[in-house]
Amino acid sequence: MDSELCLTRLKENGYRLTDARKAVVEIVAATTHALTPVEVYDRARMSCPGMGLVTVYRTLEKLEELGLIQRVHQMHGCQAFITSGNGHEHLLLCTNCGSTVRFSGDQLDRLIGSISRHSGFIIKEHWLQLFGMCKKCQGSVKK
Repeated sequence: MDSELCLTRLKENGYRLTDARKAVVEIVAATTHALTPVEVYDRARMSCPGMGLVTVYRTLEKLEELGLIQRVHQMHGCQAFITSGNGHEHLLLCTNCGSTVRFSGDQLDRLIGSISRHSGFIIKEHWLQLFGMCKKCQGSVKK
């Protein structure tokens, strides 16, 4: 994600570009890990010590509303955020280090059709997140 694009979109939508907002955007734009609001807050305070946690939550909320980041549901129940993908992509999330990898390709049509028939729902969208351990973490466990 390009932090300048995010800042421009925020400004175009009537939000002031404070140092705190810029810090939040730069932290989220620079990582491939799903970050909780508290993690963003802790990292952003290094460059903007007077920042409040409420600012982080509000900025993340606005970035999500603008489609620039997306919410990630984590195994331990806490919400986290990553930059939005390109088109329809799914996520692999490492439960050890928090890294994320996007993947595309939908081989889910049969499953979705079956669920629709059995539940009576007309399924319009889906969002797939798979949890596991990345290669890097697997290597560190083996040692």
